[in-house]
Amino acid sequence: MSSKLVAPHGGKGLVCALLEGAEREAELKKAAGLKQIEITARAKGDLIMMGIGGFSPLSGFMTKADWKGVCENFQMADGTFWPVPITLDVTAADAAGIKVGDEIALVRKGETFATMKVTEKFEMTEADKRWECEKVFKGEGEESVGDKFWEIAPKDHPGVIMVLAQKDVNLAGPVKVLSEGEYKKEYPGVYLKPAETRAMFDERGWANVAALQLRNPMHRSHEYLAKIAVEVCDGVLIHSLIGNLKPGDIPADVRIEAIKILIDHYFVKENVINAGYPLDMRYAGPREGLLHATFRQNYGVNNMLIGRDHAGVGDFYGLFEAQQIFDRVPVTGDPSKDLLCKPMKIDWTFYCHKCDGMASLRTCPHTKEDRVILSGTKLRKALSDGAPVVDHFGREEVLVRLRAYYAGLTEKVEVKMQGAASGAAM
Repeated sequence: MSSKLVAPHGGKGLVCALLEGAEREAELKKAAGLKQIEITARAKGDLIMMGIGGFSPLSGFMTKADWKGVCENFQMADGTFWPVPITLDVTAADAAGIKVGDEIALVRKGETFATMKVTEKFEMTEADKRWECEKVFKGEGEESVGDKFWEIAPKDHPGVIMVLAQKDVNLAGPVKVLSEGEYKKEYPGVYLKPAETRAMFDERGWANVAALQLRNPMHRSHEYLAKIAVEVCDGVLIHSLIGNLKPGDIPADVRIEAIKILIDHYFVKENVINAGYPLDMRYAGPREGLLHATFRQNYGVNNMLIGRDHAGVGDFYGLFEAQQIFDRVPVTGDPSKDLLCKPMKIDWTFYCHKCDGMASLRTCPHTKEDRVILSGTKLRKALSDGAPVVDHFGREEVLVRLRAYYAGLTEKVEVKMQGAASGAAM
């Protein structure tokens, strides 16, 4: 049976750098004798995505020309669309001992994740890092206006903090991935590779698939978005980030369990798949929305649900900037280079007492006082503070699980409320 699904991004099919069996064993043996480079959690997630085909057509870390093109105009050096730099940083001391053409081993906490053939080394000055931050993380929200960005972002924006903390040299080159980390073991049946989701969609006869991106447990607004997509598509992939988040966010195992509870009680199971992917959040707002659509295309998805403040942090981004950015991406007319996964742009959603149900600004004529404003941050804050959760905010079966998680915490992280989450801008 031929697949009706959207082609993987980049026109080369699924590009998978993961080695298995005897080939992997031989490469692991070789890696033991190579120069060992300790990598960040972010690079670990990027490597796994390159391994499983999630980052097709990438087969390694970006060159300076790719980095510059991606930051400047969303395109790698060969014209292929890509919205966020995928780079590997090393110390100047490590870089001095590595020549172009050398092979190195990429390790994290004692585990070898990949080998890499170095094709290029390029310096990242403070000015380069600041330029990357302005291109990738600066938005149109209140905290990005004028000088405010550089007053607030270096201490409050996790993505900016991460880029500014990068070491001084980037290495480029293809990788051979040797590990999928802990994900297979810790999230069986949920951690799925692009080839696996595509096979599941094909088996169900799906051609038109939407993805819902989650880094929070599903509240009623998420549920509503997923159900809108179920109505107009063949099915929905509820796709949760299972890599690292910022302090105060709810861990992946709790979120996955909460989603399963919701699906069991409130969805037709044949129309939805609950899965996870192994990246860390970059909190790049609109650019990250584009990244979510790019790699979802590799998973077989052609519609990306984009709601209010997608992948945002603080008040750095406009409420619907992550929707608007899709209208500004370059289109070459070559399907092997362009982004084929399209946004499903949904307006601000909420529960309305007068409408007696879920609604959006496009469908509800009533006032702010009639509405229950829903946001993951607002939910986390109420649960963290032990405060009551407003009626119609979440499903009780899910809230029971989340309250149990918060009750078991020994240390509380302060959850900062941004304007968007409070509903002040409505």
